[in-house]
Order: sequence, then C-alpha cells, then structure tokens
Amino acid sequence: MITAIVFINAEVSQIPEVAEAVAAIDGVSEVYSVTGQIDLIALVRVRAHEDVAVVVADKVNKVPGVLETETHIAFRTYSQVDLEAAFSIGLD
Repeated sequence: MITAIVFINAEVSQIPEVAEAVAAIDGVSEVYSVTGQIDLIALVRVRAHEDVAVVVADKVNKVPGVLETETHIAFRTYSQVDLEAAFSIGLD
C-alpha cells in the first residue's frame, strides 16, 4: 500500500466544499482542515505509485477551488494508532 500526504491550497471561500469533494474521491482516506501555510491535508492510500498520479493529478487537482497541491510519498510508518478506538471512547 502506498500512502501519499497531499498538501492542498484552496480558495478560502470554498475550503469546506473543496474538503468534501476531495474526501469523496476514491483513494482519499482522510482530509484535514489545518492551520499554517496550507489549507487542507489529504491522505491518499493506493496500491501503486501510478494510482497516486491518477488520484492527485487527475482528480484532486481538478476539484473546483483547488489552487495548488504538493504531494509527499511516505516511505515508512513508525506508529500505528487505532483511530477508531480513540474516537469511540465513551460511546458504550
């Protein structure tokens, strides 16, 4: 599995809509609204490097409101967090 971290700059007035549209793309597992120099961070998880190009270049970059992307490929995962368990605390 290939993981890519995609930094996204978007039209300020369209950030929520851009985030929703990017999150709906097959291959995008999560989208975070963040502070700092970028507006959104998307995690892309695909089977092959060629699939990163399909998701980012052919789909994310074509979402209305996306101004710029910067993609980083992850080499190794050093920590695995069980996010589902973390978010289900107190829901029993």
